[in-house]
Amino acid sequence: MSKEGNSLTDQQRCAWAESDPLLRIYHDQEWGRPVRDSRALWETLMLEGFQAGLSWLIVLRKREAFRAAFAQFDPEAVARFTEADVLRCMADPGIVRARAKIVAAIGGARAYLALRDAGVDFSDYAWSFTGGQPILNTTGIVPAKTDLSENLSIALKQRGFKFVGPTIVYAWMQAVGLVDDHLDGCLLHANRRQS
Repeated sequence: MSKEGNSLTDQQRCAWAESDPLLRIYHDQEWGRPVRDSRALWETLMLEGFQAGLSWLIVLRKREAFRAAFAQFDPEAVARFTEADVLRCMADPGIVRARAKIVAAIGGARAYLALRDAGVDFSDYAWSFTGGQPILNTTGIVPAKTDLSENLSIALKQRGFKFVGPTIVYAWMQAVGLVDDHLDGCLLHANRRQS
């Protein structure tokens, strides 16, 4: 950081990230950065599913508890979860205790492994929908969903994933950099265009 006032804290972020210190850190260090690691992509998709009907800040505050409850989001371990694990998660006050979402995460691990066992890398699969590169938002408008998120949602559902509606999928696409929605005025807007 330079000493001339160009630190991340001295510049404007995307408006959604300005209200909370944890959101600011997440925005500055993670959101919109292209993720190519299959397991990390899957973890974020599962967390986005837990967000459904809630705010991302709630899930972000509980992320470490989610990681502990879901075996650090190791798909092999989560795929072996039983009803006892569902009940354990339902009793865990550190996470979102929605049975359908917990069961969906277990099913998501099994869907992830089914893709892998069919010779399909989850990262390659996800990035194939964008041609392997982030889609840069040049409209100045951040939609809740797009035709692409609708198509990816359908494809994920066909593969056995749950809680992957087009709005959840679009939020995931933003989070993992499949879409770059840092708009003009955001301190990361110019940085993304240069990478």
